[in-house]
Amino acid sequence: MDNSFKQEQSYIKAKKKVKGIKAFYIHLVVNIFSIAIIVTVNLLFSPQYHWFWFAVIGIAIAQLIHGLVAFDFPNFGLGKKWEEKKIKELMKNKDNFK
Repeated sequence: MDNSFKQEQSYIKAKKKVKGIKAFYIHLVVNIFSIAIIVTVNLLFSPQYHWFWFAVIGIAIAQLIHGLVAFDFPNFGLGKKWEEKKIKELMKNKDNFK
């Protein structure tokens, strides 16, 4: 393979990774404001009930999953290396594309 092609591929992968991390941080800021609004509304209109915990837990779980994806947490054996290996395996067997 040509060296400039490899550099271009690396650049494209890095750019995609940076976009994913940026999206994570934007998501985090939006979630912080959302939680603040949800807690405020709950405490102003029905302080005897703390239903906001359901929303906070759901938002926290979604944010955690987004963080795991954005920062390449191991995918329990189904990570990038597995994807590349599977792609090469499928490309070798031309019958998969008929």
